[in-house]
Amino acid sequence: MWENMEIGLEKAGPAQLKVKPAQESLGFGGHFTDHMFLMKWDRQKGWHDAKVCPYQPFILDPAAMVFHYGQAIFEGLKAYKNTNGQVFLFRPRDNFERMNSSALRMCMPRLPVEKVFKGLKALVYLDRDWIPTVPGATLYIRPTMIAVEPALGVRPAGEYFFFIIMSPVGAYYREGFSPTRIFVTDKYVRAVKGGVGHVKTSGNYAASIMAAEEAHKAGYTQVLWLDACDRKFIEEVGTSNIFFKINDELITPPLGGSILPGITRDSVIQLALKWGVKVAERLITIDEVIAASNDGSLQETFGTGTAAVISPVGEFCYQDQKYLVNNGTTGPLAQRLFDELQAIQNGQQEDPFKWITRVG
Repeated sequence: MWENMEIGLEKAGPAQLKVKPAQESLGFGGHFTDHMFLMKWDRQKGWHDAKVCPYQPFILDPAAMVFHYGQAIFEGLKAYKNTNGQVFLFRPRDNFERMNSSALRMCMPRLPVEKVFKGLKALVYLDRDWIPTVPGATLYIRPTMIAVEPALGVRPAGEYFFFIIMSPVGAYYREGFSPTRIFVTDKYVRAVKGGVGHVKTSGNYAASIMAAEEAHKAGYTQVLWLDACDRKFIEEVGTSNIFFKINDELITPPLGGSILPGITRDSVIQLALKWGVKVAERLITIDEVIAASNDGSLQETFGTGTAAVISPVGEFCYQDQKYLVNNGTTGPLAQRLFDELQAIQNGQQEDPFKWITRVG
């Protein structure tokens, strides 16, 4: 069983090593490191054949069930390197625990967290020279599980691949930390309670693409989703959880089965409470936000997520009406949260929450 499973190591040969991209022009998700982690599961062996190996393509049967029935889940986390060359991971076990929650909902096998964590640290250490050192750049890590059994028929698959790939990245949004513009849709919905909105499964993102494309064509960075039933309660942004600071209270929609339980979201709540900020996880309607914008009590809006960390919102559009937030500038709380999280993640500041894991 997996308790006794060893993790193999196959280093890339000279011909397999890649030219590292210029750190100043990384973009997001366009480059991948020399190695990956791979592990397999079937009903007879459980998890087996765990190894760190050269980055490589898969050969999958056209009937692989991931193509037909969408059993695919993933996570996103980052590795950081400080000025002394020390490498850090931010809350990695929380990502794997959340992935196990996704696996349970999608009828997929749960991961042996400590074994996978060991493999992740080995992978990050092996490819540590890929971690960018320019300000704002990091090594993005993408753990993924897919159903690979070749079969037709709607049921849980009997074979899976779990793998981790890594990508050196710059800012997720082209605006960087500058305020973004978001489009509030009441035409499309992202998820319903009882569905898989709280799960980081690939189908959720596929379903969001059309709304995102329409928002981009209108000049907006992201979509802000409303609830599927009444289309008035705010849920989340396409790639982030969302926060509003109204009358000195920090408000974010509650987790109720249709919102992803973001790790950065939780980190922001813990930091804000530590600083004495009043925080409320409660239902909030788009009408309440508009009213707060109109009467001047809406002080800040920002998204939170692994990719962008903190993403200030300078403007939102709803039903063809545009609303500025903080005169289109980054608010002081968003700036403080961003600076604090970055300092903790890069090992430059005390970590009172024990969020950081050193690698090597």
